[in-house]
Amino acid sequence: MKISYKANHHKNHKMKHLLFLLILTFTLFFSFELYALEISQANDTTETVREKINKAVTELIEIEEKNFSQQINDFFEPIVEAMGYVLFWDPLEAFGIRDPYIYDDNGNPIYDKNGNHKRQGVPIIVLWLIVGAVFFTFKMRFINIRGFRHSIELIRGKYDKPGDKGEVSHFQALTTALSATVGLGNIASVAIAIAIGGPGATFWMIVAGLFGMSTKFVECTLGVKYRKIDKSGQVSGGPMYYLSRALKKRKLGVLGKILAAIFAVLIMGCSFGGGNMFQANQAFSQLALFFPFMEDKGAYFGILLAILVGLVIIGGIKSIGNVTEKVVPFMASLYIITALVIIFMNISEMGNVFVLIFNGAFNAAAIKGGFIGVLIIGFQRACFSNEAGVGSASIAHSAVKTDEPISEGIVALLEPFIDTVVICTMTALVIIFTGLHNNPGDLEGAQLTSAAFGSVFSWFPYLLVVAIFLFAFSTMVAWSYYGLKGFDYLCGGFFENKLGNRKIGTRIFQFIFLGFAIIGASSSLDVVIGFSDMMILSMAFPNILGLFILAKEVKKDMKSYMSRVKSGEVKKYK
Repeated sequence: MKISYKANHHKNHKMKHLLFLLILTFTLFFSFELYALEISQANDTTETVREKINKAVTELIEIEEKNFSQQINDFFEPIVEAMGYVLFWDPLEAFGIRDPYIYDDNGNPIYDKNGNHKRQGVPIIVLWLIVGAVFFTFKMRFINIRGFRHSIELIRGKYDKPGDKGEVSHFQALTTALSATVGLGNIASVAIAIAIGGPGATFWMIVAGLFGMSTKFVECTLGVKYRKIDKSGQVSGGPMYYLSRALKKRKLGVLGKILAAIFAVLIMGCSFGGGNMFQANQAFSQLALFFPFMEDKGAYFGILLAILVGLVIIGGIKSIGNVTEKVVPFMASLYIITALVIIFMNISEMGNVFVLIFNGAFNAAAIKGGFIGVLIIGFQRACFSNEAGVGSASIAHSAVKTDEPISEGIVALLEPFIDTVVICTMTALVIIFTGLHNNPGDLEGAQLTSAAFGSVFSWFPYLLVVAIFLFAFSTMVAWSYYGLKGFDYLCGGFFENKLGNRKIGTRIFQFIFLGFAIIGASSSLDVVIGFSDMMILSMAFPNILGLFILAKEVKKDMKSYMSRVKSGEVKKYK
């Protein structure tokens, strides 16, 4: 009876929170619609007045929305420019090492639609990510290769020890983290890389993905090792905790607290923008493209999306893991199978495709600077796609059920492999196999990918709409958790000490997050979204700095764990 009461009490408690979020969401919706509803119920004798009032109110709302969006964009624009100057500063250009401008095979300048000379610089943030990935690969003695087989055994549950602390399985932690990275970047960013760098960029994307596996290993190992588990069994982990806790052990407590606080602020910001508003905006844009009658229904779509996301995130990481372990394999498999069918339908081009890729990787004449330019393009798109070094994935992995931090680091190294080496490569191969790598229609991003798939399957653009919706949904679910953990790190203590309940802060954050989904689907805040994207990249600076400092510790733990696995001390349970 006692167990039954607790289960029912927990269920009722969860339902109360769900109803609370739904009521608030619907209240927001009806507040916009109430006035129009009241007017529509007026009698026929006031028809002319009603039409005039509706028209006036509609025009006023449109003006206010534009003014509001413009004011916000104007506020963030100088901030974005300043951040862009820092993050995308090109040291190779600054020191005269490399010309960033793009030329054709005959050495003639290539211009964009606006008549500007196209350029592809080497941003300092990309160099920072590349240096980190290469360093950790050699420092950890190619754990990305040595640990691959063991990672498969771990996600299959062979080493799952009953009673280990945590909230989700190895597989659920992996799919949650993947849901945040597998998305529009795999569709649009790859097409951009091919359009600018040619087929050779594919090779360097794969190389970057392989190196990025080592970075994921280090950051996710630390995420589990320095996580915090409260009395109820709820886990909090990620860069905020290993930066503050681990650096304190090295008498760098002040530095650790500063880096952790900076990271927490950054991840909160990008959870609202790139992890929320951008996803809702792009999903709705694709929907409206194929269904024009939806063009002015962004708010309705946003409310629907907010409700769906709210139904998942209210249950915490366990609920998120239960959803992502089903959604991520489905959408990834669907995309990969479609790509493989197209490749096999054009299998006769296999030899030519690989010649294009390898020649383009090492003998690229399309970009001044040769293969270095193509290398940078491939690395840049891979880094932006798999987020290795950003640190966000360690938050999801820290919730895993294990007492062996290294084991989860080994599981995490599969992320860049799946995201970049498999899915991004599939996108690139389809574009090249279908002959659209020359981009004859001057298409951009997802349009080029859609055209490549659509050239074989006329129905694929509609499938792409579904895929983008699923990608957006799963990304929002994962990033809501990331942002919440940043918020909890900064403000959780206040709600617990002053209001007696930490969950009050959780619900406030979740409600705000759902509100931003509605704003993202119905507004045009391009500058704000750009600001959020830069916050994601900025997270790499404090995170990788901490990883460099803690790399020796991770290597020591890795040696111990691998030797215990080899000796049988780390037991198999299945």
